[in-house]
Amino acid sequence: MSSRDTNTFSTKEIKRQEAIYELYRGEQDLIEDLQLARKAYHDPMLKLSIMTEEELAHIFGDLDAYIPLHEELLVKLTEGTGSDGTVAQIGQIVIDWLPRLNAYKNYCSNQLAAKALLDQKKQDRRVQDFLQRCLESPFSRKLDLWSFLDIPRSRLVKYPLLLREILRHTPPDHPDVTSLETAITIIQEILSDINVRKGESECQYYIDKLEFLDDKQRDPLIDKCKTLLCHGELRNKSGSRLHVFLFSELLVLTRPVTRNERSCFQVYRQPIPVRDLAMEDLQDGEIRMGGSFRGAFTNGEKAKNVFRVSSLDPSHGQTHTLHVSDVYHKQQWLNCLRTAMSQQQGAPARVQRGETIPAKSHSSVSSTTVCDEEENENCPPPVSGPKLRPQTLSKTRLDQKLQGSLKRKETGV
Repeated sequence: MSSRDTNTFSTKEIKRQEAIYELYRGEQDLIEDLQLARKAYHDPMLKLSIMTEEELAHIFGDLDAYIPLHEELLVKLTEGTGSDGTVAQIGQIVIDWLPRLNAYKNYCSNQLAAKALLDQKKQDRRVQDFLQRCLESPFSRKLDLWSFLDIPRSRLVKYPLLLREILRHTPPDHPDVTSLETAITIIQEILSDINVRKGESECQYYIDKLEFLDDKQRDPLIDKCKTLLCHGELRNKSGSRLHVFLFSELLVLTRPVTRNERSCFQVYRQPIPVRDLAMEDLQDGEIRMGGSFRGAFTNGEKAKNVFRVSSLDPSHGQTHTLHVSDVYHKQQWLNCLRTAMSQQQGAPARVQRGETIPAKSHSSVSSTTVCDEEENENCPPPVSGPKLRPQTLSKTRLDQKLQGSLKRKETGV
């Protein structure tokens, strides 16, 4: 667009065209990154026999198939560009193209397993050395392999934001207003569907990693679990670490173990159905931790951020006191438990002492420790940090005002 031409456009229209170009440029960057992931990582590792073809297929998915998908949008946007370099109407172009993004359902659903396999393969010195050399090369932009593999998901969550930015600079009487609003609804529904699929996949991934000591531990409700609400590393009263999973139907306490170089979670005692779950919010200083757990405090200092869960079923006879690292993470756990109990017990979950604050949607916990009434000093170290569901494809605000820029910010991780 020449300087003379810019004088014929209002400031609002210039901002609108900049937002449209931001969408266009982001597609170009994404295509380049997908091609780079294949040429710089996948193909060399296959050629050098650093990983098998099956392993690479599991980690990389069908990235090649998505390149034509995004090239198609570029073609449509180019065809819709006038002689003055502007796109008069973009709404219908996007409406027609967005359903193609459903192709990412399988890719996003497989990400957890793909990353787990990649992390496992990093223990191999050849893989480690190769990835380190790539990281030190200019083409990587100091991004590791997983950052490249996560770029498609990162791009998906930006579409509603980019479309809203275009809409924000579109005059109220412009024909694009209605179509852009429709496009935003379509992409939100697509992201919601992907979230559900990804959540179910994550839930099944961890269910498959549960190891039962006997058949009595295998509660039939486990097959009904479709959602993993919360999970994280735990610590019992004597200091042993556990990993707790709060599924939609069950609360499962486990010990992280390794079997034949495969990490899994050995189920501890009997899973507690959420419908039988009771929760008690313990006041700071009410519990004095004993045993080896005392080392976590100063000379047996009374614990803060503690709550207790138990089973209402007398046959279970379980009570677990949970210690959390700070008040924020404690509230996250209480909120997840409260929500699950409300859904399964048909009434608002009652906390015996104190109320929990409303749960914040799409939040995550970075460090949580919990404890259990039973003492066992031989628990292996934890394998991962605690997380809350849902946490993928969440809607966030734009970090900064989207404007026409040639900087690589659309696909950066």
